[in-house]
Amino acid sequence: MKKFRRLDLFCRVVDNYGDIGICWRLARQLRREHDLAVTLWVDDLASFRRICPEVDTAADRQQLDGVQVRHWRDQDGVYTPADVADIVIEFFAVDIPPGYIEAMARCEPRPVWFNLEGLTAEEWVEGCHRLTSPHPRLSLTKHFFFPGFTDKTGGLLREAELDEQRRQFQSSPAAMAAFLARFGVTPAEMAATKVSLFCYPHAPVSALLDVWRQGDTAVTCLVPEGVAAESVQAFLGTEAKAGASATDGALTVRVLPFVPQPDYDKLLWACDLNFVRGEDSFVRAQWAGKPFVWHIYPQDEDLHHQKLRAFLQRYAREQAALAEFSLRWNGAPTAGEGSDWSSLWQAFARQMPAMSARAAEWQGEMLANGDLATNLMAFAATLR
Repeated sequence: MKKFRRLDLFCRVVDNYGDIGICWRLARQLRREHDLAVTLWVDDLASFRRICPEVDTAADRQQLDGVQVRHWRDQDGVYTPADVADIVIEFFAVDIPPGYIEAMARCEPRPVWFNLEGLTAEEWVEGCHRLTSPHPRLSLTKHFFFPGFTDKTGGLLREAELDEQRRQFQSSPAAMAAFLARFGVTPAEMAATKVSLFCYPHAPVSALLDVWRQGDTAVTCLVPEGVAAESVQAFLGTEAKAGASATDGALTVRVLPFVPQPDYDKLLWACDLNFVRGEDSFVRAQWAGKPFVWHIYPQDEDLHHQKLRAFLQRYAREQAALAEFSLRWNGAPTAGEGSDWSSLWQAFARQMPAMSARAAEWQGEMLANGDLATNLMAFAATLR
């Protein structure tokens, strides 16, 4: 069997940091752990730069962490079979350039072609994982590959060394304190309930900040610059830029700069509770082993509420407070819709020890499914 040497991954940025976040992690893992020459085609280098400061937004081609990055400007271009990789991945059903597809059809053997889909806990995914889609005109077949939460899906994105890195970091209070001190977090703020906040603009952040401010328990809220900007600025009384902070009542809010992905993992590991959004930070929160609340990417006709409920049904076992809080955070109707945010938070806080235990249990379940990149490569090997 001929060994795979090259892989091309095509990414269009829709959700500012989720799409490129997933693709950048996957590209690096495939390079490091599967010895592939990886080219990442991405259309939005500015968003990419927020999570990878080394990105040159003016460069058509650049080498970053062993991965070739190409600025995907348009659908034009003339390609030959020599330009085509052994494995071609289009992320989330993007349309790759027609000329590239034509060149794929002239390759011998044909490249393995994947549509890497978005993550969902809905049951229908198991029936669609690995399904084929023949090209209507060319002698090419695309294979659908779904990440997921069962052994009948592709699993979750996870690097081989991630769990050990997390264990070492979380077992060292000094390492966690030193990391947070880089952002101005004081020893007193370290001793508080530490919360990372990453959400979409429509999250009810102001209501939650008021609850924390008026509460009896000290809370340190760490929020990346540009996230929930209006609510954070209203609390701070000044521009919500990186480095800004304020304390009112029991709550301290600190605005953090966007950090490279490895540092974002450390932020999740160091906090007691993580609010995350989209897909990339959602998956990283699961590997952090801490309680988390997911703000799902909004869809027309509130289809995202269905996806959220499907996940909570799998994850939030016997944790009604987590399910209720998560649904309300996402604007989904619930049986307890009349509850105020203070009551919701109090019930949530009481259940956090059980959430921590569930987070550890869930990690074990997800580890048993293998990781997305390894599962994808194992499937690719069956197709050549």
